[in-house]
Amino acid sequence: MPIFQGTDSVPEAHAEGMHTALKSQMNTVLGDGDFKGKAKSTMSLMGTDGGKAMLVGLGKEDDADVHAYRKAGAAVIAGRKKSHGTELTVRFSGSSIDCMAAFAEGMMLRDYSFDKYKAEDEDKEEELTVRVTCDSGQEKELSSKIHTLHGVASGVHLSRDLGNMPPNDMYPEAFADQAWEWAKNYDNVEVTIINYDQAIKAGMGGLVAVGMGSSRKPCMVIFELNSDKKGRGPMLVGKGITFDTGGISLKPGSNMDEMKYDMGGSATVFGTMEALASTGFEGKVTAITCMAENMPAANAQRPGDVITTLSGKTIEVLNTDAEGRLVLCDALTYAERFKPKTVVDVATLTGACIIALGHHTSAVLSNDDAFATSLMSAGKQAFDHAWQLPMGEEYQAQLDSNFADLGNIGGRAAGTITAACFLSRFAESFIWAHLDIAGTAWTSGAKKGATGRCVPLLVQHIVNQA
Repeated sequence: MPIFQGTDSVPEAHAEGMHTALKSQMNTVLGDGDFKGKAKSTMSLMGTDGGKAMLVGLGKEDDADVHAYRKAGAAVIAGRKKSHGTELTVRFSGSSIDCMAAFAEGMMLRDYSFDKYKAEDEDKEEELTVRVTCDSGQEKELSSKIHTLHGVASGVHLSRDLGNMPPNDMYPEAFADQAWEWAKNYDNVEVTIINYDQAIKAGMGGLVAVGMGSSRKPCMVIFELNSDKKGRGPMLVGKGITFDTGGISLKPGSNMDEMKYDMGGSATVFGTMEALASTGFEGKVTAITCMAENMPAANAQRPGDVITTLSGKTIEVLNTDAEGRLVLCDALTYAERFKPKTVVDVATLTGACIIALGHHTSAVLSNDDAFATSLMSAGKQAFDHAWQLPMGEEYQAQLDSNFADLGNIGGRAAGTITAACFLSRFAESFIWAHLDIAGTAWTSGAKKGATGRCVPLLVQHIVNQA
């Protein structure tokens, strides 16, 4: 039962049909001030004839916006124990449809764990069935919104699963195989795989150079949703470095295990396609994920190498740890053949982005300010925030090379911006934006794990475009 801060008794509308013993216990707890209804707080009531219950705080009523409901829903799942049982009814009355849907969304997003590699836990929570009550006349619209948000949550969970997989099991071809199998679930989805030999033959010098030092060879995976629809649709492009050692420009050993998350862009793109497909989105959407493992080896690329990309532009490799942009530039060039309406690439691209924006906000850079604004707006709608950084022509000079058309790094200054400037050289034929999710794709420390950002933003963006 969601409760506003300061509530001293069970609202009558909430208590309809409730056992008198349970209602009495709630009234005692609220009347005595044992539960104050502070935001995200919970209290379990376990010992009455009327059953078990959990109170969850929404905070002050004047401050209880949609996001407060969302966080309260997450708090319910976080506070749930095995003793609560496997069926839960959330009692609402007088709440808006958006607030109720947000509460459900918070529950669904929080209801995630990654236990594939752990021994079976006898105390593991059983699957939970949730019912949400609402006022008469709200059922149809609320059901529709929750169905959509369930699809988004399924995409977020898939993205998290992909990121959390260990790199010995999640490598380029394994990602491609999973995409191929996933597509079989939908009649309106097609997946095409460009393997290593085909990439060489096509002239994808960036993708090949990054992945050739690994025994797990690179590939490109193309997703097409509703490809039979006429007109031009949006396109997504994801960076998929399934493990990034830095290559010959080897990274420090500290926290290198987290470099399995360097395929977060591709995980986000795959999760977005799952969300759209599972909710029955009817528009045309195409996505490309460029998959590689960046390893040091006798046949790996070296600093000083010059490679020729699919576009024909040459690149001087100044640092093999700036590899994401090399695979992305081939994907952006390949995107041209689909004549996309717009293109958004997603990548854990630069550590500089973490310095600029921390771990709460993704970066947006674009060759079209209005398009960047629309992405930020979608992020605000989906509580998946992003912020635009500049990308002026004056930054392009940092990419000048004595030996090739451009270098793959532009020095320490404005690293996130010069990385986007690099990508812009391969996105000149369409409206394009770059999402740098280096700070938001995963969390470190005791709660280490993939986050599934920016699946909600991208789903909202594509729905808005439609």
